[in-house]
Amino acid sequence: MPRTRTSCNGPRGRGATLAGVAAFTALALAGCSGGSSGSAGVPGAPAAQTSATAASGAAAIDQLVAAEQPAAASLLPSGSTAAKIKAAGALTVGGTQTAALFSLLNPTTGKVGGFDAAMSRLLAKYIIGTDSTKLVNVTAATREALLKNHSVDAVFATYTITPEREKVVAFAGPYYEDGLAIEVKKTETGISSLKDLAGKTVVTESGSTAATVIKNAAPSARIQLFDTNTECLQALQQGRADAYVLDQGLLAGNASTNPDVKVLAGTFSKEPYGIGLPLDEPDLKVFVNNWLKKIEADGTWTKVWQATVGTEVPGPAPTPPTVG
Repeated sequence: MPRTRTSCNGPRGRGATLAGVAAFTALALAGCSGGSSGSAGVPGAPAAQTSATAASGAAAIDQLVAAEQPAAASLLPSGSTAAKIKAAGALTVGGTQTAALFSLLNPTTGKVGGFDAAMSRLLAKYIIGTDSTKLVNVTAATREALLKNHSVDAVFATYTITPEREKVVAFAGPYYEDGLAIEVKKTETGISSLKDLAGKTVVTESGSTAATVIKNAAPSARIQLFDTNTECLQALQQGRADAYVLDQGLLAGNASTNPDVKVLAGTFSKEPYGIGLPLDEPDLKVFVNNWLKKIEADGTWTKVWQATVGTEVPGPAPTPPTVG
């Protein structure tokens, strides 16, 4: 099947996340470019220190990408999906520009960084021999359609694996695991758990798994859906919503650069992230799963975590989730 390429759209996308209660920095994925990295500052941190941390993380990712060895020719037989991607010369990635810690544009450097951005670069290097990627901006509501019509080769967008989604797209992985959490204004004292959302106005992203969880836990909550993390955050900050529910890592990334909001401790779900792939290309799922196992076994996954998420989360890197 011919592989369709599309140009970049406007900056829209679903937020990304991870479990943890530390304040997180925002990192991001820019449109239509090869991999690179950048970060936003943590409130209260000296600018020089923050810049040094970001530069160190970016350099570490660049080194990991440079060290990634392309797949042996025997793993890309003629006619395989991976071989077609290699012939195209770039990996077309469905991603976002607004995902804290995973894929957020650094406007100062014009470069991209974060966990998902680094993973997409590494996969491109493994398939093509270079880390050439093209970004197609996605939202939680558009990912399946873009995979089904082959507008993208893969989606790296904190894409939670669910049985419903597996009916229409394939998932490699999981390659990360997070959980839903609650974000409120810094001055909020009446919300401390899911049950406290009863009768409240709660925002989340359209197409995410959060809306169903909110409905089950607090049926009287008034749920408002927006396409992007930015829109949800603004609704909370402007008092149009009482709380924002989504994956904890994204919410913590918001709090790290917006001192007027805070993330409540704890998570109340498991959100295993998968690399979204077209359902009609099963050979690519096998290929990507084998690559994930390789980078977990050789320590690359841990080093990516340390250079991105680990710059803000204390303690050792978590054990990668079991692939498959």
